[in-house]
Amino acid sequence: MTAPPEPEPSATRRPTTTSRFGTSRRESHDASEFYERFPAPTILTDQTVADAGAAKDTVVHGDSRDLSMIPDSSVALVVTSPPYFAGKEYEATLGDGHVPASYVDYLTMLRDVFAECWRVLEPGGRIAVNVANLGRKPYRSLAGDVTTILQDDLGFLLRGEIVWVKGAGLNSSCAWGSYGSASNPVLRDVTERIVVASKGRFGRALTKRQREARGLPCEDTISPEEFRELTLDTWRFAPESARRVGHPAPFPVELPRRCIELFTYRGDTVLDPFGGVGTVGVAAVRTGRHFVCVDADPGYVAKARDRIDAARAELDP
Repeated sequence: MTAPPEPEPSATRRPTTTSRFGTSRRESHDASEFYERFPAPTILTDQTVADAGAAKDTVVHGDSRDLSMIPDSSVALVVTSPPYFAGKEYEATLGDGHVPASYVDYLTMLRDVFAECWRVLEPGGRIAVNVANLGRKPYRSLAGDVTTILQDDLGFLLRGEIVWVKGAGLNSSCAWGSYGSASNPVLRDVTERIVVASKGRFGRALTKRQREARGLPCEDTISPEEFRELTLDTWRFAPESARRVGHPAPFPVELPRRCIELFTYRGDTVLDPFGGVGTVGVAAVRTGRHFVCVDADPGYVAKARDRIDAARAELDP
């Protein structure tokens, strides 16, 4: 007698819960028991949203540890790429008094700048920090240190980490270590990180209806297709040429453009406390946002103003 055929497996997966060794799939996975082991974050109830006023659409020559020209709770997004610590020409241009004497001093400087960013961000405002990790002897995770500053020192709510894939790496120029041997192979950098966090709450302060009633920015400009793409934690686009923009550590306009489209409304104010040659300002102009760029080097400030003026001219020939 032939045995009856076994029933086909159901297309619906049974929910799982966290086990000691984890599970192979994450669909319908209930991890609440695991997350209950962590203290609940403190959520800000403050919903104050101010206007940046005279600070809007300015390129400021100054020390980014002092953002007193920007009112409290008036910035929707900080997107920045701090000058790299390890031997970048950028630091040599800043002069005495601006260059940290050690890596610890550098992290202290970042903490001071990000503390000012906390002050000027509105509740629920986001910060996106682009960093490349440093060295190989030993390797230093600057992204990890930035995360510690934002989350543990300043109280930001960590939202995730985007991996920016800059290229395939097949033709990259770098030290291979022991080429073709297990003696001492060296990993080659083809990615950078964008650490994303928010101030005190997960959603933006005030609903879109409340914003509209108060005359605050409330219009999304991102398309559904790009929203689906940009909410993935891996982004792929080419880096910028240092020679073309006149800055030793540039990021391409595409990086802040993506952050601006994903995290802000049309008419919001975006800040770059390490403004460099004004890349964030260019992205803000092209997407219909206001900007504030701050940099300690007068040469970069002048280049930033020229680039932003050119971006405006492209929109209004």
